[in-house]
Amino acid sequence: MDYRIIGNKAALFIYILAVSYFLTEQADARYLLASLIYLSLNIAVPIFKHPKRKRVAGVLAAASAIFCAWQLDPLFLLLLPPNLCELVWLAGAKTRYAGLLMVVPLFVAPKELDPAYVLAALLSFLLFAHGRAALERIAMLEEINEKTRDDLERLTRSLNENTDYMRRSAYTIKLEERNRLSQQIHDDIGHAMAGALIQMEASRMLLLSNPDKAAELLGNAIHISKDGLERIRLTLKDTKPSSEELGINRLRLMTDELSANHGIQGTLFHQGDIDTITPLQWKIMRENATEAITNSLKYGKATSIHIEVHVLNKFVKCVVSDNGVGSGKIVKGLGIVGMEERAASIGGTVIADGNKGFSVTTLLPKAAPALTDDSP
Repeated sequence: MDYRIIGNKAALFIYILAVSYFLTEQADARYLLASLIYLSLNIAVPIFKHPKRKRVAGVLAAASAIFCAWQLDPLFLLLLPPNLCELVWLAGAKTRYAGLLMVVPLFVAPKELDPAYVLAALLSFLLFAHGRAALERIAMLEEINEKTRDDLERLTRSLNENTDYMRRSAYTIKLEERNRLSQQIHDDIGHAMAGALIQMEASRMLLLSNPDKAAELLGNAIHISKDGLERIRLTLKDTKPSSEELGINRLRLMTDELSANHGIQGTLFHQGDIDTITPLQWKIMRENATEAITNSLKYGKATSIHIEVHVLNKFVKCVVSDNGVGSGKIVKGLGIVGMEERAASIGGTVIADGNKGFSVTTLLPKAAPALTDDSP
C-alpha cells in the first residue's frame, strides 16, 4: 500500500509543479520551500515505524497541502486526496470514509479547479480501494496458508503417531502369535510327548516282569507320539502362509518401499487366479522384479514404477514398467542376462522394452514345476 500511495502523491506533485512553476514560469522561493516541507512530511510517513508517529506525520502532510493551497496556489488541493486515503489507512477505518472525506474540499475549492480535483480524487480513491483489497486478499491468503501449515503439521504428527502405533501393533501381534504358538505347543504337543515318555518309562520297567503289559504301554506311547507329530504338522500348516499370499504381499512390500524410501510412486496390479502360481514362479518373478526396479532407480530417472501380475491360460506374466527416460537400444547387461537365465530355467522368457519408459516382462509357463525346498 505504501508504494501505491507514494506513487500517487509523486504523480500529483509533479503535475502541480509543472503547472504552477514551470508552465507559469513563477520563480517564487515559497514554492520551493513549500514543496520541500511537503516532501519531507510525506517521506517521514513510511520511514516512521511507530503507528502513532505515522499518523502524526500523515496529519501534518495533509495540513501542509491545505496550507499551501490557501497561501500559495489552489492546485495544492490536488495533493489532499492521497493524503486523506493515507490517513484512513493509518487509522484502520473503512474505505468508504476516504471517499466521504474527499468530498469536503469541493465546497471550498475554486470552481475552475473542480474537474481536476474530482479526477484526482477519483483516481486516488480507486487506487486506494484496489490496493486495500489486494492487501486484504494477501492477508486472507496468509491466514489460509498458516491454517494449511498448521493442518499439515497436525497431519504429520498424526501420521507419525499412526506409524508408531502400527509399528507397536505389529510388534504386539508378533508377540501374541508367539505366545499363542508356545502355549499351543505346551498344551497339546508338550502334554502328548510327556504322556508318551511316561508310557515308555513304564514299559521299560515292565519289560522283563510283564512283557505283554510292556508291549501295550509301548504301543500306547507310539500312538501318542504319532498323534503329537500330527498335531505339530497341523500347527505348522495352519501357521505357514500360503504361497500366493506370501508372494503377492512381497511384491506389494516392494512397491510400498519405493514410496517410503525413494519418493517414487509404486503401484501393484494383479489379475487372474494367483492361487495357481507356484512358489518357484513367485521366486523368479520377485527376483526379476527386484532387478528391474534396481535398474530403474539407477538409470531410469523414473517418478513411478508399476508392477502387474497376470495369470493367463498358458502363461504367468509379470511386467515391471516405469515412466523414465527409456532406451532406444537395449544392451543386455548382467541384470537382464540373469533375469533371462532365471526364467529359462523353467522354460520361460524375458522381454525388455525401452519405448515410453522401460519395461521388463517375465513370461513363465503355467506347467512349471513347484519348488519344494525354498519359499517364495
